[in-house]
Amino acid sequence: MAISTVKVTAKNLEHKKKRWKYMKRIVIFLFLFLLSLFFVLMVIYKGGNFTVTLDPNFSLKSGIVLYDNLENKTPRNKLYAKELEFMDNISVSWLPQNLDEEKDGAHNGDNYIAYTFYVGNEGERTIHYWYQINILDVIKNVDEAIRIMVYENGKQTIYAKKNSMTNQNEKGTTAFYSEDIAVLKERKNFRPNDIDKYTIVIYLEGDDPDCVDAIIGGEIKLNMKVMEEHIENEKEGK
Repeated sequence: MAISTVKVTAKNLEHKKKRWKYMKRIVIFLFLFLLSLFFVLMVIYKGGNFTVTLDPNFSLKSGIVLYDNLENKTPRNKLYAKELEFMDNISVSWLPQNLDEEKDGAHNGDNYIAYTFYVGNEGERTIHYWYQINILDVIKNVDEAIRIMVYENGKQTIYAKKNSMTNQNEKGTTAFYSEDIAVLKERKNFRPNDIDKYTIVIYLEGDDPDCVDAIIGGEIKLNMKVMEEHIENEKEGK
């Protein structure tokens, strides 16, 4: 009887060890998964609400450069706009009229993000390039009331998501290109030594019917990409 009891206890201990090993593996796996998720989110949110990126291969091949200071043309492949800790809704009529002429780089104001930068052609040939503003992440449907104002060489266009009830363009705006792409446009015949000036303004339009209390505390992250071609468009044309 005593011997039998010892055998049962040994088996229990063996099962315990196996369960403990199994539990350790699960804990380690969960830890590594959460750690990976943390680093992914850190990369996604690094740089604030709005960034501008240039395809480095395209830059090397074409001579296209990005910079945010006309007096100091230091080329960079990524530009970071200064983020706002809080953004309340405003009306487009509240914005300064000379936003495109205020200053280079970040020049945020009350409840709006403003960023001015340049695309230059330091190569030896005339090219076409695309620019695309991507909606990387949205929290609490804040994209329903967001406005993206683009000044391209002084010409202003305001982009917005279509009205959620009528599916029509919001007054005075151009509709977002798609659910994940706010703006997609081609710049043709960009000649050597040409410089394009862009000012991007991001704000919440208080007169938008979709600007409701439910979006309070929401966030949006945008990226503008300068690239050689738009692959989806190229496929559609085939």
